[in-house]
Amino acid sequence: MLAQFTTSEFNTQSELDRESLSHVRGITVALVDTDPLVEVTPLGTMPCIVIARRGGEDDLTNHCDVVVDNDRDLDDILTTIDRCPQAALSTTLLLRGVENRTIEESLIAESSTYSLLQSGSEFAQWKNQRVNKTAEIDEESSVLSERIDDHLMITLNRPTRRNAYSSQMRSALAEILQVALADKNIRAVTLRGAGSNFSSGGDLDEFGSFADPVTAHISRLTSSVGASLNALRERLGKQLRCELHGENFGAGVELPAFAGWVIATRDTRLCLPEIALGLVPGAGGTASLPRRIGRQRTAWLALTGRAIDAHRACEWGLIDEIST
Repeated sequence: MLAQFTTSEFNTQSELDRESLSHVRGITVALVDTDPLVEVTPLGTMPCIVIARRGGEDDLTNHCDVVVDNDRDLDDILTTIDRCPQAALSTTLLLRGVENRTIEESLIAESSTYSLLQSGSEFAQWKNQRVNKTAEIDEESSVLSERIDDHLMITLNRPTRRNAYSSQMRSALAEILQVALADKNIRAVTLRGAGSNFSSGGDLDEFGSFADPVTAHISRLTSSVGASLNALRERLGKQLRCELHGENFGAGVELPAFAGWVIATRDTRLCLPEIALGLVPGAGGTASLPRRIGRQRTAWLALTGRAIDAHRACEWGLIDEIST
């Protein structure tokens, strides 16, 4: 599973026999001790996850998937990869090409990969371990909107489900955002969540409930909240705001990252847990987070599965302001 190299050894190996560094050949992870004087060979489509171990202040290479500073980070990442190697590799491959894709292209690539993994063995294993529940139909509106002059306030409204991001919520939010895009008199939009947190992420009771992965893929693209938020941000800039509080996972991190300005309370915590489910981030995170924090830190969040607090998120640029 794990092969260790110096930078020079890795470059030689990858140039002579790239196919040997592959999950199907038994090598899921290449751990490289970086040399500040030697750049790692560009990764391209190499089908293994390349982890660089930071050895000093100046040896961080751009040509790796994720950088670790300590043994805890490495252990957590290797544990995640060992549990769901296909989802972990798929996530890093998505992130690896993000600089060369538009937001829209990244959303299509992410949705395609997410759909493919929904028919895979890792997601099936996670789903089989869960107690089957019937997804609830919200009696009240799952998304509320209120317009005050030229300011549109949007509230995720499933507080008893910690604003779990259901397909019903996604469709309602996409519809409201389309109205905001069409109305040029709207000069500011604020997105927030009712209850104890902004959003706990995707509604787990719905995962895998579509008839087939292709239908799920088309559904996500039909009601693409990420695409609408990106278009609004291009028009409104920092006047597209998101207010975070509490524990926020998955979509609760990925959607706010599209905003022009993200403000969070001190109790805010952020996490990308999807790989442990055998999936990649599916609400636009591989498109939105790298724009704010870069692909390596996005990979760190996804591969460790650990939550970060508001202070660290602000240092990284995932949020812009901590409210008092």
